[in-house]
Amino acid sequence: MAGTATTHYFASEEFRMKQEKTKLFTCSPHEVISNGDYKQTTYCHLLLGLFFHKEVECITSTFAYSIVQAFSSFEEQWEDICKDIKEGNVSSKITWPKMRKAVLDIIEPNPILASRIEAICEGLQGSDWFGLVPKLWPNAKYVYSIMTGSMQHYLKKLRHYCGSLPLVSAEYGSTESWIGVNLDPSLEPEKVTFAVMPTFSYFEFIPLYRQDQYSGSGSVDFIEDDPVPLSQVKVGQEYEIVLTTFTGLYRYRLGDVVEVSGFHNETPKLKFICRRKLLLVVNIDKNTEKDLQLVVEKGSQLLSKHRAELVDFTSHAKLTHQPGHYVIYWEIKGKVEERVLCECCREMDASFVDPGYVVSRRTNSIGPLELCIVERGTFKKILDYFIGNGAALSQFKTPRCTNDRTLLKILDLYTVKRFRSTAYG
Repeated sequence: MAGTATTHYFASEEFRMKQEKTKLFTCSPHEVISNGDYKQTTYCHLLLGLFFHKEVECITSTFAYSIVQAFSSFEEQWEDICKDIKEGNVSSKITWPKMRKAVLDIIEPNPILASRIEAICEGLQGSDWFGLVPKLWPNAKYVYSIMTGSMQHYLKKLRHYCGSLPLVSAEYGSTESWIGVNLDPSLEPEKVTFAVMPTFSYFEFIPLYRQDQYSGSGSVDFIEDDPVPLSQVKVGQEYEIVLTTFTGLYRYRLGDVVEVSGFHNETPKLKFICRRKLLLVVNIDKNTEKDLQLVVEKGSQLLSKHRAELVDFTSHAKLTHQPGHYVIYWEIKGKVEERVLCECCREMDASFVDPGYVVSRRTNSIGPLELCIVERGTFKKILDYFIGNGAALSQFKTPRCTNDRTLLKILDLYTVKRFRSTAYG
């Protein structure tokens, strides 16, 4: 049966045995974990997590996005959850019979707990839900999830919810194979490296070299050399990982770009850089997912000075009109004056340092960057679109660069403001 690695894992005997051995049990039963309706499962996870609030020692999900999404949902539904805890009931919005019965078999009326949670939430509303996690789950020791790569964008919001609670970056893996372990969980997620476990698969590494600004095609992100085995990688070099697995994949190119940052004994420690082929390309420019992340971080810093925050973002290289240009879509929480958004747009355009982009902007062979502000909830509609097409919430990652026509239609339909950069006059 086809499915994601996490879907199979959570349904496996190994998952049950791990809970028995570690004595770390999920608050939610299998009927909740295995259900495909993410809105209903999120509600039940929150309900049961709060019902067992004293027992919760760790909060975890595959990706940081899912945790932020759950707490964002809690901001809107906490009153319903408190009502269910008070009455020992489950909201009528939970319509899946097996899931509903499983939760009702666990929960029972607890008006004292409901009143306590209500009081905490009323206080949290006044502080924009800062420190939500330690206040609602006082015995939680840390939050554990994949927080590298495209998940780094969500760290700011996750830290807002978690206060001083440690964020622990999970192991490095993929659907095809686990790759490495985080040997220093105390490190901030931005600084984490992963020691390769040679027994997980047979690993090879394709050396990657950045192209000169005028060489090659814009659709080619790196120059490649011949693959080398794990024992021949060099510190400071970037590589693409190649896997040969016990399950039958032969020299499978994973598409992840990593940098060797050192060694643990004889095994390399890898720093995740970006995904390959996720590019903004118009002309001779080549900007990767990592380049885009840095630019958006710089532009969005202006928002925090005006009590606003960037909820999510994606981008597109628009080639339908000449000269082609980059379009960056932002969803913002809070009110921001147009002059500030104009400055954000200009700042992002000026922050791309790829030589091909800078030269093309100066000669106007790439047009001014366009910043599109979308309605609140637009990225939830994108999530709904992907879930409706078979994606699992536990595996969902907002695409940072897209050419998907349906996705672009959603973004353009809900765009409320547009700004063009003045960075190059």
